[in-house]
Amino acid sequence: MPDHPPVVMTIAGSDPTGGAGLQADLLTLASLGCHPVSVVTAITIQDSIGVEDVMPLDPEWVIDQARCVLEDMPVAAFKIGLLGSTEIVAGIAEVLSDYPDVPLILDPVLTSGRGDELANEDMISAIRALIIPQSTIITPNSLEARRLVEDDLDDDADLDKCALSLLESGCEYVLVTGTHEKTTQVINKLYRRDNGIVRTDKWQRLPGSFHGSGCTLASAIAALLARGMDVNDAVGDGQEFTWQTLNNAFRLGMGQHIPNRLFWAKDDVDEPEKH
Repeated sequence: MPDHPPVVMTIAGSDPTGGAGLQADLLTLASLGCHPVSVVTAITIQDSIGVEDVMPLDPEWVIDQARCVLEDMPVAAFKIGLLGSTEIVAGIAEVLSDYPDVPLILDPVLTSGRGDELANEDMISAIRALIIPQSTIITPNSLEARRLVEDDLDDDADLDKCALSLLESGCEYVLVTGTHEKTTQVINKLYRRDNGIVRTDKWQRLPGSFHGSGCTLASAIAALLARGMDVNDAVGDGQEFTWQTLNNAFRLGMGQHIPNRLFWAKDDVDEPEKH
């Protein structure tokens, strides 16, 4: 066993509220026993209500951040969030191609929780062509899953078809989360290439809305994979962790609640109603 925690690299945009983005990833990874290293792709102006503006960094700066750390430290997993521009997508894809044996978790951040656009169609096409084929698992919500698929599937496409289409793009697993679906419980489904649905989890739907829940889930899965879990167990425990962060969330501003990634430090932690 190494004498240090596993290193996980998050490649994402900065969120000054600490609710989502790079800051959410860092908190989640540290909470689950990993050492996070970070590559900043974009700087945002936002609060807990929504995103006001995004400034992608120079692609060479993004690539050099990643290369510099990777040449110095052993990374056990990658987690990708907001990429910021088509050029950054292409640059990061080239970097990742040198590490095919390191698990890659993609959280395809296409809009903010309020619906602010964070990825145009060119970026989505680049992610589909360059990042998804290298991914171990991608974690879209239902809206993102429908938007990521090829043009022959419309906005109301069946989620099973969307997942299969994404698997055909080359990733190994797709976890489609059902937070945005009109169901009594939140239903999340994990799909595997050549196997279809390999697990279904149903979670108590919590009131309110949350800033950074998708970042938390993808980072939790990345942390657990880095610690040696297989994908199925990492997805299960990652959902459990995320549900607890949402159940113990707090509202600091005028907008969405912020997940409490340090919920375990509280004296009383509720058990989820899981089926």
